[in-house]
Amino acid sequence: MSDKATDEARMAHALRLAARGLGNVWPNPAVGCVILQGDRVVGRGWTQPGGRPHAERRALDQAGAAARGATAFVTLEPCAHHGHTPPCAEGLIAAGVARVVTALTDPDPRVAGRGHAMLRAAGIAVTEGVLQAEATRLNAGFLRRVTEGLPFVTLKLATSLDGRIATASGESRWITGAQARTHVHMLRMTHDAVMVGAGTALADDPDLTVRGLGARHQPVRIVLDSRLRLPVGSRLGRSAGDSPVWMVHGPDAPAAARSAWAATGATLIEAEAPGGSLATRPALAALAARGLTRILCEGGGTLAASLLNDRLAGDLALYTAGLALGAEGRAALGALKLARLADAPRLILRESQTLGADSYTLWSLA
Repeated sequence: MSDKATDEARMAHALRLAARGLGNVWPNPAVGCVILQGDRVVGRGWTQPGGRPHAERRALDQAGAAARGATAFVTLEPCAHHGHTPPCAEGLIAAGVARVVTALTDPDPRVAGRGHAMLRAAGIAVTEGVLQAEATRLNAGFLRRVTEGLPFVTLKLATSLDGRIATASGESRWITGAQARTHVHMLRMTHDAVMVGAGTALADDPDLTVRGLGARHQPVRIVLDSRLRLPVGSRLGRSAGDSPVWMVHGPDAPAAARSAWAATGATLIEAEAPGGSLATRPALAALAARGLTRILCEGGGTLAASLLNDRLAGDLALYTAGLALGAEGRAALGALKLARLADAPRLILRESQTLGADSYTLWSLA
């Protein structure tokens, strides 16, 4: 292999390690690190739950003395600031690493090129931008939170062939089969939080946890509920003490409902609600301000349409079943208020697979 191909192969390894942290490390980025002495891997690591130890520290501890003169492949620029742990750039320098290869520059103002500069000042050779597009995709949530103050949102829909999510009476369990539902739980595991609107929460009384996969980590469960209409006797209310529930409400939510939800152990977050309905962008900004980077939205048609209309969803995860429910069924998307075809959201197909009798496609907004 050429030097470029070798660097890309090693960085691909680091990216696979980084992916193990998705959903577990917020507000930190999910980072992977591989340390090579010649062609031999002497250390590898990824960001641990809660965001520390960092990937570089884990890999350096594993490598020990073998890190001297080695090459480190890191999916994000090593940090250069003192936080809960010393800077990873300093750790690489102290270990005697000879070369560092990175995929992305960290946009965090506390880093933003300083890590690379520290390494070069210490005489370490630095190569930047290896598999940059892949690393950007992997850490889209962290990058968006830092640069835009918003989380990366994946909109999940489970529909019939004709784009319906329930019958006219509201029956929706189950449109898709067991394999598709297991895949949804795997998707939940890679996100910091799972979010629904008040309508879905009231109609379905969901649990929103990861089940059947032996998960050690549960995502934050979020309901956008302007007036806190969801009763505390719901499944989310009864289990708020077991895994986190965040209730995003408007300024006019009744004091009695706020007190009742607070008593369950849920976190209450106030956001703008013009006209009595929560504004989606300010609600997402409030969630990002609390550190969330990746949110899986499993809400109904109204919330889905809002996310697409306002270009707030980054991905669309679509599960399609081989049945038809007709025009009387409930639509997967609410009104998009499109006057022209040119105004319709355009998506790029990223992945497709068959899940039993159903299909799964992953789309990104263009």
